[in-house]
Amino acid sequence: MSVTSIGLFPAGSPAAALAAATRRSWPVLPVMILVALLALPVPSDGGESGGGTVADAVSALVVLWCVARAVRGARQPLTRTAAFVIGLPVVGIAVAAIGASTASAGVTGLARYLQIFVLVPAAILVLVRDRHDFRLVAWSLIGLALFQGSLGVYQYVTGTGATYMGSDIRAVGTFGSTDVMGMATVVSYGVVCAVALALGPVSASASASAAARQRRMAVLCALLLMVPLALSFSRGAWIATVVACGAQLGLAGVRRALRVLAVTAAAGVVLVGGFGIGTQMLQERITSITQVTDAPDQSVTDRYTMWAAAVDMWSEHPVSGVGLKAFPDHRDSHASLALSSASDTGGAGAEFRRQPLLSPHNMYLLVLSEQGLLGLCTLVGSWAAFLLLGLRRLARVRGGPGVDCALVACGLLVWQLVDFAYADIGGPSTVLMAVVLGLVAWWALSDRVLSDRMLSDRALSGRKLLGEVPR
Repeated sequence: MSVTSIGLFPAGSPAAALAAATRRSWPVLPVMILVALLALPVPSDGGESGGGTVADAVSALVVLWCVARAVRGARQPLTRTAAFVIGLPVVGIAVAAIGASTASAGVTGLARYLQIFVLVPAAILVLVRDRHDFRLVAWSLIGLALFQGSLGVYQYVTGTGATYMGSDIRAVGTFGSTDVMGMATVVSYGVVCAVALALGPVSASASASAAARQRRMAVLCALLLMVPLALSFSRGAWIATVVACGAQLGLAGVRRALRVLAVTAAAGVVLVGGFGIGTQMLQERITSITQVTDAPDQSVTDRYTMWAAAVDMWSEHPVSGVGLKAFPDHRDSHASLALSSASDTGGAGAEFRRQPLLSPHNMYLLVLSEQGLLGLCTLVGSWAAFLLLGLRRLARVRGGPGVDCALVACGLLVWQLVDFAYADIGGPSTVLMAVVLGLVAWWALSDRVLSDRMLSDRALSGRKLLGEVPR
């Protein structure tokens, strides 16, 4: 009897299975490595003064890897529709870069915007071959969220987190006190991906038992991630996660939505009541969401003031804005006296420091003030195309194979669009935003999304390599 092997490993062995999995996943391994690198601690300044982080450098390598594979003919180039939708923001970004106050600000701003909204998403769109690759990247996001969330819970329990209300209890993971939204963003992405994977079939060729096992694992991950999300004390992440997961449940169907909501509500009662997560500070933070208009705290007041300043800047430069990275230069001349000079940060291994307010903490107003109507229309127009095309493809696969990928993409995009109402780009976690937009772009624009035969052929080929089926 002949023995089928992969390289030096006998068929059916764990080493052969790992080799086969690595071979099948080779094109997206750089993307998964990029996600994993966001588990590394960042500099105490959040990586801003050094001009980037290790993840930023690896994101450039991912783009080069994509270019190399495209040149070799391993991957099809972008379709005309994909190139137009992804490349649309370049128009507003380039015009705003020309109008920047300094050449260095224009170049660095141009590079950052192209990295996050154009180059890395386009690379991921090309590198992801099918739903199998898509799910691998989604699970890598969940894995990163579990790591960062576990560290955040440890910080809360041991009092080694970022400073919040005079206590070092805020869960921030490895992102530190200068990027308090970093861990909250990563964990939110993980929750959205886990909820989506729990709502749909794993693949067209997977067995029912394997599909049920992975759905149970996704449900468990989503429930576990609720704890660090709560301990991040991030009101914006809470709101965006509730809206995104609610949209996913609605798109998945009423029956399944009611079932998942019942499980989530029961788990919430156990977590908050049974394990004492519902501390007084957390309860006050939740209550403050309803007081952002009647009795806003200083952080909310600062945001309102910077939002007004951003609108005032746009009114003076309505078409192209004040230029990339120019918001801080014009802030003081447009903001009222209610604005604080800086925000206080500390804890999580960093000394107390005053962190300057360099953006309006609203992506739409940041783009409007720095890029004008031209930049806002091109960037938001690209996101709107992602959403409309993604929902149209979701309607085509509803209830069948691929619905989990659709819910991942649509959920992540909804989360990001909601979060942009009170957050913007900045900090090391921003690179992960580019990965998320790449997954969204793949589902909305790739011509391989609805190719069931390709997925089935790859699954069958992998089983043949392992010697599980006759050739």
